[in-house]
Amino acid sequence: MQPAELLRCQQRDAGLEPWDRWGTYLSDRQWGTVREDYSADGNAWASFPFDHSHLRSYRWGEDGLLGLSDEQGLLCLAPVLWNGKDPILKERLFGLGNPEGNHGEDIKEAMYHLAGTPTGSYAKALYRYPQCPFPYQQLRDENRQRGRDQPEFELVHTGAFDESRFFDLEVEIAKATPEDLLIRYTVTNQGPEAAAVHLLPSLWFRNTWSWGDGDAAHGQIEALADGVKTSAIPGLPAMELRCSETGDWLFTENETNTEALYEQPLQQPYVKDAFHRYVIQGEQDAVNPQRVGSRSALHLQRTLAAGEVWCVDLRLCRHDRRHCDERNLLASEHASTLLQQRRAEWSEHLGSITGALDLEDQAIHAAAAAGLFWCRKFYNWNVSRWLRGDRTGPKPPEARWHSENAYWKTLRSRNVISMPDCWEYPYFCQWDLMFHAVAFAELDPGEAKRQCRMLRQASYTANNGQSPAYEWALSDANPPIGAWAALRIAQIEQRCGGRLDNAFLRSVLRELLLEYGWWANRTDRNGDSLFEGGFLGLDNIAIFDRRYPLKDGSRIEQSDGTAWMGMCSLNMLEIAVTLHQDRPEYAELTDRFIDDFCVLCFALNSPGVRGFVNWDEQDGFYYDILKRPDGSSDYLRTRSLAGLIPLLGIASFDADQVARIPNLDVRRTISEVARERGAPFDHINHLGSWHRDRVLYSLVPPSRLRRILTRVFDENEFLSPYGIRSLSKVYETSPYSYVEGSDSATISYSPADSPVAMFGGNSNWRGPIWMPINFLLIEALQKYGHFFGDDFLIEFPTGSGQQMNLWQISLELQKRLVGIFRRDPEGRRAFNGDVDLFQKDPLWRDLFLFNEYFHGCNGAGVGASHQTGWTAVVAKMLTQLKRWN
Repeated sequence: MQPAELLRCQQRDAGLEPWDRWGTYLSDRQWGTVREDYSADGNAWASFPFDHSHLRSYRWGEDGLLGLSDEQGLLCLAPVLWNGKDPILKERLFGLGNPEGNHGEDIKEAMYHLAGTPTGSYAKALYRYPQCPFPYQQLRDENRQRGRDQPEFELVHTGAFDESRFFDLEVEIAKATPEDLLIRYTVTNQGPEAAAVHLLPSLWFRNTWSWGDGDAAHGQIEALADGVKTSAIPGLPAMELRCSETGDWLFTENETNTEALYEQPLQQPYVKDAFHRYVIQGEQDAVNPQRVGSRSALHLQRTLAAGEVWCVDLRLCRHDRRHCDERNLLASEHASTLLQQRRAEWSEHLGSITGALDLEDQAIHAAAAAGLFWCRKFYNWNVSRWLRGDRTGPKPPEARWHSENAYWKTLRSRNVISMPDCWEYPYFCQWDLMFHAVAFAELDPGEAKRQCRMLRQASYTANNGQSPAYEWALSDANPPIGAWAALRIAQIEQRCGGRLDNAFLRSVLRELLLEYGWWANRTDRNGDSLFEGGFLGLDNIAIFDRRYPLKDGSRIEQSDGTAWMGMCSLNMLEIAVTLHQDRPEYAELTDRFIDDFCVLCFALNSPGVRGFVNWDEQDGFYYDILKRPDGSSDYLRTRSLAGLIPLLGIASFDADQVARIPNLDVRRTISEVARERGAPFDHINHLGSWHRDRVLYSLVPPSRLRRILTRVFDENEFLSPYGIRSLSKVYETSPYSYVEGSDSATISYSPADSPVAMFGGNSNWRGPIWMPINFLLIEALQKYGHFFGDDFLIEFPTGSGQQMNLWQISLELQKRLVGIFRRDPEGRRAFNGDVDLFQKDPLWRDLFLFNEYFHGCNGAGVGASHQTGWTAVVAKMLTQLKRWN
């Protein structure tokens, strides 16, 4: 019998039941985003700071505390807390804007995702609310005075959690039907003494009516005898919300308090911060006595004894009840039964994927999956409308039309998208999203395919075929890994017992061909098949900023740009070969990718007419090249992940595939072209070599592979107890410096936070461990291992005397990465760092965060703390390790 959650996924994907209509789609942060910035100087952080968020209505979305919404973000539901001491209600998660943090934007809260299912049939998360006044200003002041060479000052360092003086708020959501939801808020006083707490379950409409459209419905919420009812608006039927507890229903409008913000008269008396003023300041006339408005909240309060638990159940469903469970879900026995059933189905769904993982690994896997599902958020942005402004709002500055985002005026987004981090990066990021999609593949293939294709829809792509990078810089060039993601999703789905979805691959290949053309025509600056593209996702990995020329006009020829393109052409080739199995016409398309890969491989490995090559025979490594205006060049000898990206360009094909598509035996093509040019291709004579009945395609010749891997597996260079570092550890004691004209810079091994302000300074590629690149390297090693088998053995670690094949090494690397989350023999989890509270206290030690990256030596979590999207690939590592151990 199929798991119940799998049946719901099938109903959803077939269009039979709208299981995805409601979900945990409410953003964790809307303020401080480019979308909400209407300033003259384009300073999004100053334009809409946190201090405005409870006073000012948003234009493009909403945010809240562990909330939910419909898939169009029209109606939102979230809990609100007050400890009786804070100056504002706890409506949303607090954090520092980019200029405030010593390492960029930074959440300053304790929040954890605990459970989630593909259809949102069950979700659970935890928020920890201090009982002392929330230290907003202390967090700002302390971080502001710290330099980049100092660690961040976190909420735990303020003493806010001392003696467990906090409330736990657990949010659980269980769907009885697609449009009948049970929401349970469980508040626990974890402190040693009685403490008062206010809970305000809040329901509100996103403001769609204040921007001059004229036809946008003004959603209204009105009181019922035992709850509230919403008006029906286009795209959403009338809904009702009822609660198991009785209290005072409060009403106001989702409108800006212009008087408090701008000293301008209110257009009407009831505004967004009314509940703050009513609850905290006792302003009885702040709320609408007519008990109607576009925002509503049920005011509940209780004093909880030490350890006391308070459960509040709510039911959100269609007012007409046609699509709702007929049970009274608010009756305690029915609510408990539904929650128990959905919890069991959540566990069953995970069990069908993980098999017999031990309890420790099950907990890691479940938390990673939960973060993936909770980080899917409604994202709304019409760039053309944002450029020209709203009739009722301030006119955007004329300079906006001369920014790079103006080129993207056709971009129209109104989708649920997987966010890189639900608070720190609450917007799409293209190359992050590809890793998210692959992480989804085992959990929910349908969602994986949707996310993989999302940004290549017509409403996102530019006229030249480029797909957008991310909100802050839509035109940035991201590594072209879309073909890799699509191929891996199809393969993972097939391995998990599904069919190979050729229809998906055909659709995605058509979209990818447009982007492939953009890469081929726009980023090969010199026409010599060396590709650039700015930072290519590796923000500050180089000694100089790779986006710009130096002051004397010298430019950086990147070792990874051409490698990314080589990997892309191979992934496209693999898709075409796969599709050829039932569509012979795809054989013609393979010729394009074979030819392109050969040219790229030659460009990366041969000096050609340029007189330089990224490969340094002296060091046995691929380096960036500094190319001067006078034609001379020099190596920028920093051993970093940029020099390992050529390893990712690897594929092999078996004899049967070559028999069906003879051009896969690339030696024929190379020899024919060599005769025509009158010279051999000495630098790529490894292409097309046969071994164990397979033919090899790789950017890196086997002789160079061994030299590079000797450094990669050296614990004094790249190999950490927790994975592969982004920069060689040799620069810890011997920093690398370079002087070119009036430009000079030094790069050293920095295993944790960023030491430089490049790209805002909140991410660091100068030493830490990055899960996504490690994942790609592991897959590349497995492909090399599949080709060479035991005929390629190498020391692991370097100098240990222990010989291993590349497949075995790939598993050992996965164990190191998974070890970031597993308890060590002392019971500590590396990602928690040196905070004893998190490591030892029973209330904390089994909670997981999936950071953006990890300390290069001790595995502590660094950067964004809820970047479950790409760090969730650890879940796939767990299942693969289980299969092979």
